[in-house]
Amino acid sequence: MGTERESSAIIREIVEADRSSWCRLRDALWPGSLSDHEVETKNYFERPHGRLVVFVAEQSGRVVGFLELDYRKYAPGCQSSPVPFIEGWYVEHEMRGQGIGRALIEAAENQARAAGCHEIASDTEIDNVASIGAHLALGYTEVERNICFRRSLRET
Repeated sequence: MGTERESSAIIREIVEADRSSWCRLRDALWPGSLSDHEVETKNYFERPHGRLVVFVAEQSGRVVGFLELDYRKYAPGCQSSPVPFIEGWYVEHEMRGQGIGRALIEAAENQARAAGCHEIASDTEIDNVASIGAHLALGYTEVERNICFRRSLRET
């Protein structure tokens, strides 16, 4: 992973003017669903969105990362409820290693502490070695591995 420098990015809560950047970054994290990202991000600003908080990382006037923090009733390995849960966390590839991801996580953790929470959770794909390493480097502990299955019920 290398050594991370302290981030020079500004970490702040998202504003509506960031929506197109948020869509772009969400599509980089979860590709193939740009139309869904458009709808979900538009809804975030138009409708009450519960406890979801979105942070962005801005560097040189450009949004280069985001983190979505929501609250779940349960998360594996956690004792409390609700559990602040990192639903999405992404920093552009060329901006990694500068402490931006760490700064986004710190913003989420500070938000969770301010809400009176004592633990926070996250997840990643089982083969996402970079994300697993980033979580571990930030002090997160792996609590469970999961493989999901599906079967089509359509006649072939």
